[in-house]
Amino acid sequence: MNQPTPAIVAQNAVRRLPRIALLLLCAAYLLPGLVGRGPWKSADITAFGYMAELARGTEGIARWFDPLLLGMQPETPALVPYWIGAIAIKLAPAWLNPDLAVRFVFALMLWGTFTATWYAVYYLARTARAQPVAFAFGGEARPTDYARAIADGGLLALIACLGLAQLGHETTPALAQLYFASHLFYGVAALPYRRAGPVIALVVGTLGMTLSGAPTVGLALAVGSALYIAYERHLVAKAGADVSSDDGPGYTRGALFTMIGVTLLAAALVFGLGLSQWKITLDGNSISSEIRSQAKLLLWFTWPVWPLAIWTLWRWRRQLTARHVALPFWFALVPLAATWTTDYSDRSLLLALPAFATLAAFALPTFRRSAAALIDWFNVLFFSGLAVLGWLYWIAMLTGVPRKPAASVARLVPGFVGEFSPIAFVLALAATIAWCWLVRWRTGRHRAALWKTLVLPAGGTALCWMLLMTLWLPPIDYARSYLPQVRAVAERVGHPSCIAELALSRPHAAALRHHGNFNLQPLLLGTDCPWLLVSPETIERLHTIIPLEKWRFSGTLRRPSSAADDLLLYQKIVP
Repeated sequence: MNQPTPAIVAQNAVRRLPRIALLLLCAAYLLPGLVGRGPWKSADITAFGYMAELARGTEGIARWFDPLLLGMQPETPALVPYWIGAIAIKLAPAWLNPDLAVRFVFALMLWGTFTATWYAVYYLARTARAQPVAFAFGGEARPTDYARAIADGGLLALIACLGLAQLGHETTPALAQLYFASHLFYGVAALPYRRAGPVIALVVGTLGMTLSGAPTVGLALAVGSALYIAYERHLVAKAGADVSSDDGPGYTRGALFTMIGVTLLAAALVFGLGLSQWKITLDGNSISSEIRSQAKLLLWFTWPVWPLAIWTLWRWRRQLTARHVALPFWFALVPLAATWTTDYSDRSLLLALPAFATLAAFALPTFRRSAAALIDWFNVLFFSGLAVLGWLYWIAMLTGVPRKPAASVARLVPGFVGEFSPIAFVLALAATIAWCWLVRWRTGRHRAALWKTLVLPAGGTALCWMLLMTLWLPPIDYARSYLPQVRAVAERVGHPSCIAELALSRPHAAALRHHGNFNLQPLLLGTDCPWLLVSPETIERLHTIIPLEKWRFSGTLRRPSSAADDLLLYQKIVP
């Protein structure tokens, strides 16, 4: 027998969040940072470098299955993300910067993640065990309206996640993995209700995860989902329930066989293509420090949804095997395990955000008014304080007053000279005014809306990202871009026919190719270039690699905001 539900929701609490408001919020989160910048260090520029190399297409179609950058394979063994970026570059018009074309396509992928997450939460909330308590005299929330309100809350929770902000706006395999993982999540959630859409999402999600650098995670998610659907099928068949009810999912054999087929497809790809690589890295000597580091990452990366997710597991503890709790819990658990056992911590944890947001959404119908008010006031103070600091430091950067904030900015981005941008100022001011209106709206009306608790976290996160990508975009781009360093190289070497390189990192190689359009050639393969760029890591053994009497040291070229990205420049001595 099903345990009582902890959700108590009246019909007036599931009023619809205006679609135009939700769309504007998503746009305000997606669009800032799309233009006005270049690829950032280091995963962003590296991934773009592989995409650009594929788009050049100088080595034929075979290279698309083995992307290389100066002979180096990508650290993330992915194919689909690089294909998507390369195709975007090829299809982009000549007047559009290639990196902007790639960012536009990946922004659409983030939008697709939002859509898939919304529908996944919607169908999970439609299940019978997720419904609120039925009132004695009626008036409880109708299933469709309730599911829509929960889905709105889930999308707001996803936007509010701090970890999504930067990684969600980069053009890396991690964002592609997030897109495919969210579609796999949607396919499993909606499969008992629909056929064509979920089946397509399952196939796309499974193939995408496998070919985007996360084959083991995708396979684990598919296997767990198949086992759970089999478990559900067994329970429903044992109880003799109606499998075609409109109020519950259709537990047909087709849904189970579809999930098994998709799982077998994932397994065939993983083992057939040799993608099942053992990437677990556990060091017993530093396990305590690693636990502290991963715990800190988990706390801030998934803020503010992780407390709500824990609250959901507690309040729905008598229904942990229910579809709306078990499935998101599994889709959060697998990326968490990858986060704690591999070197790709933040990018693995990114895949858990849709599931965390789903669990957070199911905490909403169990909150008391006092708890919701406490969360609201915390978010008002937190995000308003961040906005005030953002404006204060921006004014200090431009005017030098106050002195301490101005000195802090100058120390973080040495050599940067700020300029006033009317467009950025207007956009930032509009976002700040919209935040003030949202705070007034939230504290003044619509207190019964189920999704109200997550409006301020989502709006505050969008506000902070908007301020960063308008007022602070020039210094951030200056600090995170390799463009100043590449310009310094160009000032020294001019436009030579080629530049030899020795042990350059992937980000440096991609940046020199993109920003400087330099013809880089590995020194060890034999070349007659007049200039040589060397990584400082090889300085101690440089004399054993090249005859130093034939090269004259020309200087150290530093990226202004980081001493760890130096390049050593040598000029060939002409006899």
